[in-house]
Amino acid sequence: MVELKTDAAVEAMREAGRVVARALAAVEGAAAVGVTLRELDEVARAVLADAGARSPFLGYRPSYAPIPFPAVICASVNDAVVHGIPSRDRLRDGDLVSIDCGALLDGWAADAAVSFTVGTPRPADLALIDTTRRALDAGIAAAVPGNRVGDIAHAIGAVAREAGYGVPADLGGHGIGRRMHEDPHVPNRGRPGRGFPLRPGLVLALEPMFTAGGRDGYHTADDGWTLHTVDGSRAAHVEHTVAVTADGPRVLTLP
Repeated sequence: MVELKTDAAVEAMREAGRVVARALAAVEGAAAVGVTLRELDEVARAVLADAGARSPFLGYRPSYAPIPFPAVICASVNDAVVHGIPSRDRLRDGDLVSIDCGALLDGWAADAAVSFTVGTPRPADLALIDTTRRALDAGIAAAVPGNRVGDIAHAIGAVAREAGYGVPADLGGHGIGRRMHEDPHVPNRGRPGRGFPLRPGLVLALEPMFTAGGRDGYHTADDGWTLHTVDGSRAAHVEHTVAVTADGPRVLTLP
């Protein structure tokens, strides 16, 4: 069931979104060569605790997962697309890092992700990240009343295809509100004019994930969570929580 949020609910989600933005900024600021992914998770935990927020990631266990998720961020490096479990692995020069983080504050959720490089960047990685961000912007621009979920999906996917990047099958965004994952699913590719109609009060987490090798397939690591590109190419993942309003899209996970 799809729930349309009141103005008061959207404002509450905006406060949760500010916490997510602070956590992601703190993690990116702490990321450096030699820092472990688990240390980055501790940085995010501190931000959530300071805000009086909880993590919707920690302990989350969908039906496909062998274990509850053990961290407050997903930390996906290089060929990991999403859902990477923070480990004691240390960041290396040139790594491409994607961090996904959520917050629950006063009963409302927000969710966002960033991708960045550590140390000396590869030009190809910067291009991949920039394109994924542009796709997110295109998806946000399509999140207006009168459009449908397919218009968002098409806007995101078109940017990927024009650049020659892959769009992992079945992965995408989602509704969000009192729970991190709500209906509707928002694919990262699709046909315009199809799918659930966008109405004021609908809040969506839009999250393009692109792979540099151009292939759409992925495989799951032995940990049961981390999704890797099938060809070993690098991936980028960016995300914002966005409210559909009569005045246009409102991004709730900005600082």
